[in-house]
Amino acid sequence: MNYNHRKDCMRTTAVKTAFLLILAGFGMLTTNAQVDDFCSEFGATPSLNSPFANIPYVFGRITHKAVAENAKIPRIIVILIDGDQTNKRVTVGKSGSYCFRRTGGSGTLIVEIDGIEAARRSLAAFGAAQQREDFEIGDSPNDRTGTVSAKFSHPPNEKTAELYKNARKAEAEKNTNEVVKLLQQIVVADPADFIAHAKLGSIYLERKKLPESEASLRKAIELKLDYTPAWLNFGLLRLELKQNEAAVEVLRHATSLAPTSARAFQLLGEAYLLTKQGSLGAEALNEAIKLDPVGMAECHLQLAHLYQLAGAKVLASREYKAFLAKVPNHRDKKKFEKYIAENPPD
Repeated sequence: MNYNHRKDCMRTTAVKTAFLLILAGFGMLTTNAQVDDFCSEFGATPSLNSPFANIPYVFGRITHKAVAENAKIPRIIVILIDGDQTNKRVTVGKSGSYCFRRTGGSGTLIVEIDGIEAARRSLAAFGAAQQREDFEIGDSPNDRTGTVSAKFSHPPNEKTAELYKNARKAEAEKNTNEVVKLLQQIVVADPADFIAHAKLGSIYLERKKLPESEASLRKAIELKLDYTPAWLNFGLLRLELKQNEAAVEVLRHATSLAPTSARAFQLLGEAYLLTKQGSLGAEALNEAIKLDPVGMAECHLQLAHLYQLAGAKVLASREYKAFLAKVPNHRDKKKFEKYIAENPPD
């Protein structure tokens, strides 16, 4: 190859490299414009006016395929359980957009519609800093990305439509007192609305108003015997009341109603442990991990504690190691690593 030809090849390579860099820059500009379009609704500008910003965000759009044109607009909440086990949530507005700044490595996105988990998706610890995840939620049991079963729908009621609208607004503003007030009006206007009764029961439980919570949850279950969210909260209520044996029975029933609910198995595992049924507790916690390996990473810690109490240090060490593989930036990382080093798993 002569000098001039070699020079031309070098020039051609340089031009191709420059062109690829321009394309890459254009792609980053497009991604950043996209993330800003979604996140600016929530007061965030991830790109910071720079096409090369590398701030970790997850964002996207929720599309809900309504059962009927005149159906009640559902309350849609997106929850991010980040890699460090923090729990963040946003209420989705008319645009369908959501946006979270990520603080941990791996994580789990959960979409709830009217208090019912409709979809769940694990997020990898590695990959693009700004990650888009869209969900299309339908009412068919065969919907691949998550469903709201038709058996959990409540017929639209013109008496409560405006009340629900105001309740969603109050919830977005984190005005829980107003949410409670509006839900109370909803169940008066429509006593058969089991979703509103269950939501009231959930809020009362969070506020430690246990008699009120029990009354609302019982009403929800009477109206809809297989309404899983109400059963889960009823199990939590029994745990709060230190009625652990009763909690086991309630949560066993919940897992029979929702055999793919990792949360149901996690709560059942905790109830078993409180009744000193360690083997059954470990079985339930392992089932929760199997159903949702990342979202239920905390179950590894519960298992590790169980094994430590039993003197099974190697088994405990395995659970700590498995947990750190999913949550590498946990605040107690050094403590867990020290335990693993002192009790090396086989």
